[in-house]
Amino acid sequence: MFEKLEKAEENYNSLENRLQDSAVIQDQAEYTRLMKEYSYLTPVITKYRQYKKICSEMEQARQIMEQQDDELAELAKEEYFSDRELKEKTEQELKILLIPKDEKDDKNVIVEIRSGAGGEEAALFAAVLYRMYVMYAGKMKFSVEPLSVNETELGGIKEISFMVTGNGAYSKFKFESGVHRVQRVPETESQGRIHTSTVTVAVLPEAEDVEVEINPADLKIETCKSSGAGGQHVNKTESAIRIYHKPSGIVVECQQERSQFQNRDKAMQMLRAKLYDIKEREQNEKISSQRKAQVGTGDRSERIRTYNYPQGRVTDHRIGLTLYSLENFLSGEINQMIEALAAAETAEKLKETDNEN
Repeated sequence: MFEKLEKAEENYNSLENRLQDSAVIQDQAEYTRLMKEYSYLTPVITKYRQYKKICSEMEQARQIMEQQDDELAELAKEEYFSDRELKEKTEQELKILLIPKDEKDDKNVIVEIRSGAGGEEAALFAAVLYRMYVMYAGKMKFSVEPLSVNETELGGIKEISFMVTGNGAYSKFKFESGVHRVQRVPETESQGRIHTSTVTVAVLPEAEDVEVEINPADLKIETCKSSGAGGQHVNKTESAIRIYHKPSGIVVECQQERSQFQNRDKAMQMLRAKLYDIKEREQNEKISSQRKAQVGTGDRSERIRTYNYPQGRVTDHRIGLTLYSLENFLSGEINQMIEALAAAETAEKLKETDNEN
């Protein structure tokens, strides 16, 4: 690890010099690339320099402890053992900082919510989850933009796609992929029986043009009238766009904008994200089973969470965490759960790193 840190510090010093080079400053693309690498290394090198300072102070204290002055040696001993605890803590923090960062974490995301088992009750809960994510995004200073929605007459949602924009959006939302189960008494249930319904959530990182190649000849693009609840514009003009990608069979649709061109751009964003997701999943098949067991893999067939209304609790089955604050949770207060999932993912990666070493 320390050999890696020494090389990282050399690279960091080199980056500092290059970022002051006028030729690099004038090359905006190169400057941005180097600045991104520099920003990533800054907390690592800051912590490493702190670690080296602690080691130096420990060595000074050790030398004083060997002197004959009992009082001074006692003070040095206290400082030595205090620094030793700090050194161990800092070393652990360095290990975490050295865990390779998921390059997708900073991306925007496209989230898809689909009602599953449970009919209208599932559609109503899909609407609850959408509201939860919108409120959570607001608390995190992210923006939410609906792309396509298929509503029911009772106010439920059969399916909705929306984009969450903001730095680090994927790092927060990636843990939401999977099957969400709800247990509650539907308003239409006269006997007061608890029903169980499911909703599926998929989280896709936004893909750039350079990450996914799309041949225009592989696309079948159709225009159609918007459908579902909405303003006076709905159903009057053929502004909605449906794109069929022939090689994969993927169909995407966007109907939220008035402009056909805007809907086409957003539909292409959705298609790129889906193709990028397929590409990622194919690559993940080659990764060891140990890595696939990590918290953030987002298997959509996996039941990840249960929302129990009678008991006012929400349980995440991946980490065994139960919170008895369902009302607040469904109002967007989900960050405690997200942070716990992120900590579990970090612990898995740290364990894997230790095994490799």
